[in-house]
Amino acid sequence: MEKFVGRAADLGRLEALLESMGSTDGVGGAHGVGGAHGVVVDVVGEPGIGKSRLLTEFAASARARGVTVLRGRASERARTRPLRPFTDAFAELDPRARRAFPSLAALPPAVRGDGPLDTDGGDLFGLCRDTAGALGGLAGPGLVVVLDDLHWADEASVELLDHLVRHPVRAPFLLAVARRERQSPAALGAALTRGLDTGAVERFALGPLSVGELTGGLGADGGPSRERAEEMYEASQGNPLYFHALLRGRPVPLPLDELAALTPLERAVTDAVAVLGEYATTELIGVVAGGAGRTELVAALSRLTRRDLLRPDPAGCRLVFRHPLLPARVRAAADPWRRHELHRAAAAELARIGAPLADRAHHVEQSLTCWDPEAAAVLTEAAAQVAATAPAVCARLLGAVLRVLPDDTEHRDARQELMLRRATALGMTGAVRESRDLLHRLIGMCGPDAAGGDALRTSAVVQCAFMERHLGRYAAAGALLRRELDRRPGPPPAQHTGLVVEWGNWALFAARYPEVRDELAKTLAGARERGDGLGVAEALTVAALGEVYEGNTAAARGHAAEAAALTDVATDAGLAGRCESLVRLAWSEAFLGDCAAALRHAERGVDIARRTGLPFALSQLLLCGAYVRCATGRVTEALAWADESVAVARDLGGAELLGFGRAVRAVILMQTRPAGDPEVLAAAEEAAAAVGAVDGWAATMSRCLLAYAALGAGDPYRVRDVLLDSGGGRDLPRVQPSLRPDFLELLVTSALYTGDVADAERWADRALQEADRLGLPVQRGAALRSAGLVAARRGEQAAAARAFTEAARESARAGAALPEARSLLLGAPFVAAAGDGARAAAMTRRGRRLAEEGGARLLLDGADQGGRCPVVARPPDVPAPPPQPWRPPQPSRSRVSPEPFADLTPREREISALVAEGLSNQAVAARLCLSTRTVESHVGRIYRKTGVASRAALASLVARGSGGRAQLSRG
Repeated sequence: MEKFVGRAADLGRLEALLESMGSTDGVGGAHGVGGAHGVVVDVVGEPGIGKSRLLTEFAASARARGVTVLRGRASERARTRPLRPFTDAFAELDPRARRAFPSLAALPPAVRGDGPLDTDGGDLFGLCRDTAGALGGLAGPGLVVVLDDLHWADEASVELLDHLVRHPVRAPFLLAVARRERQSPAALGAALTRGLDTGAVERFALGPLSVGELTGGLGADGGPSRERAEEMYEASQGNPLYFHALLRGRPVPLPLDELAALTPLERAVTDAVAVLGEYATTELIGVVAGGAGRTELVAALSRLTRRDLLRPDPAGCRLVFRHPLLPARVRAAADPWRRHELHRAAAAELARIGAPLADRAHHVEQSLTCWDPEAAAVLTEAAAQVAATAPAVCARLLGAVLRVLPDDTEHRDARQELMLRRATALGMTGAVRESRDLLHRLIGMCGPDAAGGDALRTSAVVQCAFMERHLGRYAAAGALLRRELDRRPGPPPAQHTGLVVEWGNWALFAARYPEVRDELAKTLAGARERGDGLGVAEALTVAALGEVYEGNTAAARGHAAEAAALTDVATDAGLAGRCESLVRLAWSEAFLGDCAAALRHAERGVDIARRTGLPFALSQLLLCGAYVRCATGRVTEALAWADESVAVARDLGGAELLGFGRAVRAVILMQTRPAGDPEVLAAAEEAAAAVGAVDGWAATMSRCLLAYAALGAGDPYRVRDVLLDSGGGRDLPRVQPSLRPDFLELLVTSALYTGDVADAERWADRALQEADRLGLPVQRGAALRSAGLVAARRGEQAAAARAFTEAARESARAGAALPEARSLLLGAPFVAAAGDGARAAAMTRRGRRLAEEGGARLLLDGADQGGRCPVVARPPDVPAPPPQPWRPPQPSRSRVSPEPFADLTPREREISALVAEGLSNQAVAARLCLSTRTVESHVGRIYRKTGVASRAALASLVARGSGGRAQLSRG
């Protein structure tokens, strides 16, 4: 039995009636509901809403108080048996109950079930009077009679109930009935409503439960996620019976006796309504159901509405089921051949009345059992209509056609075209592997020696390489593209451009752009000669992103500017098929520091991708928009864009881009939270773990971005470990050159925290060299902040003031408000120390204003705490007024258990001991023959389990433990 939820208030009202049932003062209206007088409780609601469950809980509560409870039930099949629910209840009287209530011996035999009711003798009134008299003699704790499904009550039962309502018994007696109001006989509803007016009846109208009541506590212990549970709630409309059926993966309950009791015509009409859906008008129901005149049809519909199986819609134009989940259940209950015929008839009628193609296609698909060219044409055309807005439907419709399409030479071209279109649709739904596999099959069908003009094969290769790249299989993607490029005579020029562009995409994500530079230049020249403007733009965006990645910023600017000029004059329709070009252009401009242009192109791309159904491009455009918004100080907006980007990427699968999206989101999230917020580090660790062993550009970035969260968590040692491991060594050779000064600033900060001044000086010098070569304002700002920190450590406060001030100017040149604010807040104390208090105050005001307007709480907290935030201000040994060293946030005592290592695994205990000895993650990995990333994951879990935030805190905890390392060794 499901947990009882959501009806506590109703149960409390019932228990209050129970408490007052035996009292002498009583409560209520004219007849004194409660007290020493009987009361009738009327529980009404939709099927499955929880009427029976509420009365079951009430019955258990009553029995716990020593009250005798009898239960009976009405049923449709027993409606010909008078007083069935009462006889069913009083049949439960056992000898003990009979001794406790001797007056019940006076119950008429027909009520006890010991004899028939003489309905022809006019004795029904006498029976009601005698029953009330017997109940009036009750004493002791009292008696509760529960009658369920009373909407099926017979006439005699309704008459007896009406008598008890009009003449309440003066005894500790409570009668509780549950019924469906819409299916109740008019006489029953009228009797209970009259009782409301006199105070003899208490009504409990049960409505849907709230989403919190039904989904509370889900998402743990292997249950569905809260998001999925909320989707189930929406489908169930708050009905607990339907919700729990969906939750358990069971068929939606439809009492079989409801269908079994129907006449053949009623069942045919019910099936027709289930199939027709929103087209279930009287006319179409008659045609699809077949075999009935209008008079008989209307009569059947009337009976079904009285049963509350069907209801008129609010406009009164069509029939609907009482709950939207029931049509599928009714269709599933129909014989398969009958279901096919119903859909075939529905398809024909919808075609006759000119219904939209998509609505007709559903019925055509459901009735398609063999090859039918006309049906295939309908499905193919419908699939084309919904390809952008509903790719899952598109893939399903095309799959239905392929299932029956003859596998012969005559239909080979059609099959290959349909396979390509279905693979595209599958990829858009996130079924990337299924799409990839279908494309490999298609490429195999085309054959390795297909003619050079085989455009379909080349299109399949480009798409397949895209899917392989998305899955992080760079070797497979590169081999596929290289083989197709080497094929002779090769594809036509336009397709060759697309092939080289995808090869360039592969090189970008694999961080191997120099390998394709020459081929891309030839392709670009060819596109210029042909006057292929969009082809030129595509090639230029690949070149721009590749060159900016490599740090060749002058060439990248030229390519990006020309690509932007071509893109800006292109129509949205022209760009719809080349939206990836907008992705590359926006990211190129973002890395070049042209924030305004990057944001403009990202926003246009998002609009196009939404309208045309391009989820891969949408995810990256949203992420680029988030990245630029964060840089320009619009942190709150950036987080919303990043959240949507991650949501889209999650549906698409592909670990690398999802991990990259999560990593960027974690950096943005950090700006909105206080220093040391554990959610930030957890988000960054999740992002780094998501990319797994993939070794591409986005995976490297995801791992490197973890360093920001590590510094925010107060662990400068981990910052160094993360960057040196992921970046390929002390000079970060694997880090994107055009972003290297940013990451070198992190290394400088971490080195000053750990007292490694020589390393900090070397990395600061390297950052300035890299920034001077790049000529990018944002990167030069990062390098100047590094120089400022080192100068401050040397005690050169004037030099530090100049460096931070110049860093702010450089950031402002690019419109990068967040780095500008950080530079201003870092530099203001040094400017003040140099004697320029007015300028220092202005710097502080502007830095705070930029942070406040964008929602950058981290910067504001750092300023408020006098430079105690590691990402905002100076390390602890950098002199500045006022000298307030930052210390990592200490966990509260409540977070550290008396046995802090009790929850650690043996491997985690071993790593904890080595970290406490001062070993870096790399050294621990070498000692234990593990990868550095594995050690990082273990350390992150150790932090969470022990409640510490840094290596120093962990070492202290180990030292305090009894027996030091011996304690950690215990299994």
